Amino acid sequence: MKLLLVEDEPELLDTVVRYLQAQQYHCETATTYAQAQEKMLLYDYDCIILDLTLPGGDGLDLLRELQRQQKPAGVIITSARAAVDDRITGLELGADDYLPKPFYLPELSARVAALVRRRHFQGTNLLRVGQLAVDVPARRAAVADRPLNLTRTEFDLLLLLLANQKRVITKGAIAEHLSGDAAEQFDTFENVYAHVKNLKRKLTEAGAPNHIRMVYGLGYRFDPEPAA
Repeated sequence: MKLLLVEDEPELLDTVVRYLQAQQYHCETATTYAQAQEKMLLYDYDCIILDLTLPGGDGLDLLRELQRQQKPAGVIITSARAAVDDRITGLELGADDYLPKPFYLPELSARVAALVRRRHFQGTNLLRVGQLAVDVPARRAAVADRPLNLTRTEFDLLLLLLANQKRVITKGAIAEHLSGDAAEQFDTFENVYAHVKNLKRKLTEAGAPNHIRMVYGLGYRFDPEPAA
């Protein structure tokens, strides 16, 4: 899962990033209003952790911009502001949660996981598609109870496809999801092709049907009920 952390306190930002990366999240950061605005509008994130008091602007205005652009990211506000009006305004502008500072990192991680679970996986931690079963928090996948040996990137790719079943995910979106800003430096999508190929091979070798379909010229789609 891909997160954007918007925070102008360097030590806090570093601490949160290291903690969430250890939980297997892909973390990107922004320390000013302008950086956050650029990243929010250019890229898609599963969750944005947003401080409200930023150099150059107010985080509530970033929420308004997200709402205008109809961006799909979930948002957790983390702020030292104590005013109830700010909390209400943030939630009314589309934020999913509000965590006052100071906060415990395990609580932040739990709220991120809950948000992702609600938005992408119908509130459940255990996903099942035919014989394929995926335990999201444990980061384990199996076909007919036989464990799959997936790399971190292959597991992230599988989650992305499962979260967007029946939708075409472009090669660019996959590259961005797996590699973040670094995807802009790629001249080709060879990495995407290789990861998809390896994931498909491991699924089919384990006995799963071919759920992952290439949509020529666009990207890939996960079909929960593939044609025979």
